[in-house]
Formats: sequence, C-alpha cells, structure tokens
Amino acid sequence: MSSTLDANLRRALADRVRYYKELGIYDFYRQPVVADIQDEQISVARAPSPAAVVIRGEQNLSASTNLESPLADPAASLRLIREDIGDCTRCRLHKQGRKQIVFGVGNPKADLMFIGEAPGADEDQQGEPFVGRAGQLLNNMIKAMGIRREDVYIGNIIKCRPPGNRTPERDECETCSPFLMRQIEAIHPKALVALGAVAAKTLLAINAPMTELRGRWYDFRGTKLAVTYHPAFLLRDPRQKKEAWKDLQMVMTELGLQAPAKSPE
Repeated sequence: MSSTLDANLRRALADRVRYYKELGIYDFYRQPVVADIQDEQISVARAPSPAAVVIRGEQNLSASTNLESPLADPAASLRLIREDIGDCTRCRLHKQGRKQIVFGVGNPKADLMFIGEAPGADEDQQGEPFVGRAGQLLNNMIKAMGIRREDVYIGNIIKCRPPGNRTPERDECETCSPFLMRQIEAIHPKALVALGAVAAKTLLAINAPMTELRGRWYDFRGTKLAVTYHPAFLLRDPRQKKEAWKDLQMVMTELGLQAPAKSPE
C-alpha cells in the first residue's frame, strides 16, 4: 500500500503542526497503525498533556518532517485558522463579557497588514476589527496612503475584547498571539505595521517607549515591520498625527506607493 499523503491533507497537516509549534509543543510521536485504517488517513489529536501531540498514521511524522510549506491558498489557510480558534475559551476573556471572536478582515493576499491591540466595544459588537472611531481614522490613514481598506489586512494581538477596554494582560497576549502568527504566515505580507505600544512590544519583544520604537524597520520573521501610533491614541492627541504620517510615508516608500500631494489633516 502506498504511504504517500494526499497533497491537500499534507498541507492541512503542515498547518496543524505549525499551530502546535506556535503553542510551544514540539514533541510528536506515532502510535501503532490500526489495521483497518487506510494509509492516507491521518488524525491529529490533542495529547493528554501539553508535552506531546499524538499523530496517527502510516508515516512517521516527527517534528523534523518537512511539512512547513504554507497552504497555497491564503484564504483557505485563514479559514482553517478560524476553525481552530472556534468559540475560544483558552483564556479568561471568554468569561469577562466578550460577545464574539474578532478574527481579522481584509485581503488574504495583502501586501500590507495592520496589527492593533484588541477589539473595543464596537468591534466586539460587529465582529470586525477597527470599526469604531479609531477604525474610521485608520480608514482615513489607509486612504491617505493611496489604497483602500479592502486592499490591506487588519487584525489585533488578541481577538476578544478585554473588559472596559483595559490593556491586554501578558498571558492573554501569549495565549492568543500564536493564531496571529499563523495569520501573518498565511497572508505573507510585504510589510507589517504595529499600531501602538502593545502591538509593537508583543511582536518585537522589546520594552521601549514609542519614541524609540518608531522611525525604523524591524525584521519580523522575514517580513519588514514598522511601528506607529494607535489610531485611538491619535484621537486623544491629534498633535501626533504628523508623526504617524511620517511612519506611513516610510511604509509607502517601501511598498512603492505614491504619496498624495498633501498629507492628511
């Protein structure tokens, strides 16, 4: 009997293995093959403890197996990630008033991805990131770059609204960010923009003020990442809009976008 995996199954399995690695699970072992299981059938199950993941199948699928190529279709990969999240109960936020998961929105093949902090009340209500006042400002920022909201992809570090819009706790970010890492990998944008200190510090693991984080490019897993102010902060302190515009101009230059004749007000 052939031990070759179907290409679609192989890609789906690669995505699942990658997901477990993002959670810090690296040990995989194979159980004996049951006689009535077809060679091409593989089931991935959660192990009783986080130390290992059980992968049943005809082939030995250790962590060193070359299964790391991403899905050919980013939209399909994003759907799989959303399915894996489910009605998430992995951290305390599901018990603290969140209405729904706010996954992300935009072009699965976007060259540019914006990453914010967390959903607010409007986002929690509508299930889409950046739809409130800060979202309207972000839309204007994107438009000023000469592109549309539909051209980019927008997500957050965490996908549930913290109560009272408080700053996400470190463990909440650590629990949720592996899904964001998978989204970034699936979309594979040319540039990332971290909106605000929480997004920047979580992605870069750098504890520094915004004045030090802005104005330069970072290498984030092979993708260029820039830092700018969160639109909500700009609503509170409009004087910083000019500084944010400088950051966006840097991004535009990198992506080959033509700057408008006038900067936004």
